[in-house]
Amino acid sequence: MNLIRRITLLAFLLLASIFAYSQNSNPNEFVEEKPPLMKGEIAFGLNVHTSGTLGLQFRKAKNLTGYKKIYWELDLVGMKHPKEIKSVNRYFTDAKAFVFGKQNNLTILRGGAGFEKTIYSKAEKNGIEIRFVYGGGLSLGITKPVYLNILEPTGKFGEFETVVEKYDPNKHFLDDIYGRAPFTYGLNQINLHPGAYGRIAFNFEYSPIYYDVKALELGAIIDAYPKEIPIMALIENKKFYFTFYMTFIYGRKK
Repeated sequence: MNLIRRITLLAFLLLASIFAYSQNSNPNEFVEEKPPLMKGEIAFGLNVHTSGTLGLQFRKAKNLTGYKKIYWELDLVGMKHPKEIKSVNRYFTDAKAFVFGKQNNLTILRGGAGFEKTIYSKAEKNGIEIRFVYGGGLSLGITKPVYLNILEPTGKFGEFETVVEKYDPNKHFLDDIYGRAPFTYGLNQINLHPGAYGRIAFNFEYSPIYYDVKALELGAIIDAYPKEIPIMALIENKKFYFTFYMTFIYGRKK
């Protein structure tokens, strides 16, 4: 019984001392306040993914609650066929590399919306906030035909001239291709392929300043089209493109 009384008295004295210290602490002492809840954010991203070249992203978000926001986005990425292999004409040391059998370059423009849900908020100033991202929208495949520099005999022994021609699998072969032509060729022959996309990802926001956005997003996207998009001429093409991606994001809250 005496032991219980002693423990109770010790606890009472400890609580009293803590209360007294809090009352006597310096009122002018800096106390970090929680950052205000912002209305939303605007951010830009640089994207790398498993099926193509670099991409760009724009995203605008609006806070619905302290833990959930809605966003609108635009993506522009280059997409490659998994069977693309670079080749070079072995008979000419200064020939440019090209992808044999590639009929069209594919660029994808995405426009859609989705939600970000905070599953782990920042515990301190230098913490990391983890968000679950999901959404989707329209996916527009943009194809531009491939033009090549083709070798043609001049009539003199061992002499050739180069002419720019649209790739034709029935006409052009490895030995008569000198390399790829400038990208500007074929811009007047662009075709559009409307489709849709869906996205899931985890977003890791790590900025130490509450009104800045610095984040790394890791996720997966599927682009789906009603018909196969003709990238390669000699092998089967796809109408579904599933990719993993990583985006470096920088922006500002407002």
